[in-house]
Amino acid sequence: MISPLSNDLFDADGPLVITPPRFGDSRGWFSESYNQRRLAEAGFTTCFVQDNLSFSAHKGTLRGLHYQSPPHAQGKLVGVMTGAIRDVVVDIREGSPSYGRWAAIELSEENGQQLWVPPGFLHGFVTLTDNTRVAYKVTDYYSKEHDGSVAWNDPDLGVDWGVDDPILSDKDAAAPRLKEVAPLFPAGWDGA
Repeated sequence: MISPLSNDLFDADGPLVITPPRFGDSRGWFSESYNQRRLAEAGFTTCFVQDNLSFSAHKGTLRGLHYQSPPHAQGKLVGVMTGAIRDVVVDIREGSPSYGRWAAIELSEENGQQLWVPPGFLHGFVTLTDNTRVAYKVTDYYSKEHDGSVAWNDPDLGVDWGVDDPILSDKDAAAPRLKEVAPLFPAGWDGA
């Protein structure tokens, strides 16, 4: 049900893949997309304060790389309601052995997987289908003063999005490189 996104890339406080069980029959399936007690029994005790929904009409829509900095840093639990995405995380915790490294996973309505993106990581996704709906829970409320983006195509990060010419918001198209905004999560930052 819960496993690290990449055993060899991030430390124990890194991103996690959560796969809620599905129960199906001839009508389709049912799944508890979030069950706090079940997750706590598995060692995941994060609390969420807000749910967000995102709709992208076209395949190739890229949203990211986003962050919300301390003291209002956000962790996110991301899942796909309809369609599919290539979901990307980048470790930007100064002093972390995986600083600047990225990983990606496909999340879809088909596989039902969710991605836990801890505070201290950039997050973004590109849609792999038209009419994609993404739902995510966050650990802190939105704060405009702490909200920001890093360039999706920052050459220092080298993220492989699987697209060459994505559909971007004005904010994401003008986002600076990581080295122009770092350190956002300085060494010794406790994650709170």
